[in-house]
Amino acid sequence: MNSSEEQGRPAEPPVTGTGILGSAISRAAGFFAFWLALTDANSGDLAAGLAAAVAATWASLRLMPAEQWNLNPVKLARFTLHFLRQSIVAGTDVALRALDPRLSLRPGYVVYQAQLPPGTKRNAFCAVMSLLPGTLPCGSAEGNGLTIHCLDVAAPVVEQLAAEEALFLRTFGGAQRND
Repeated sequence: MNSSEEQGRPAEPPVTGTGILGSAISRAAGFFAFWLALTDANSGDLAAGLAAAVAATWASLRLMPAEQWNLNPVKLARFTLHFLRQSIVAGTDVALRALDPRLSLRPGYVVYQAQLPPGTKRNAFCAVMSLLPGTLPCGSAEGNGLTIHCLDVAAPVVEQLAAEEALFLRTFGGAQRND
């Protein structure tokens, strides 16, 4: 029995050899493209760039092992459009609160009990959450909780985060906690 089953949640599907190879190839291509951008694709730096991409890929796979991401292009496009719309609405709200003293601004912390177990997908959700103005994950809390800094503790922050996480789960998949 693995540790996720011991904690009462379903295990992520195992990553197959082709999944690891695909992850390694895509990471290596990304690192090499980054190298090319940094060096203006100077042909004298290609060998060093390939070596750096291989080393970065090896370190990346050791530090963040490959996981199954069953991406559906339609769901990903919907999520991206939702994220962009949400960012514009939330950014406007933050600007209005900052510029209009009559609007409420009660900064503080709330604890959100995440459904995603600790791991790469939860980290990705936290990264998305941090890009939405008004919420910033600050660390772990009791159980599977996340401490979130928000601009208005009276707002339904936890409910909004639950809706965002549900959309994230539908888009990117992932095992949920079963408490």
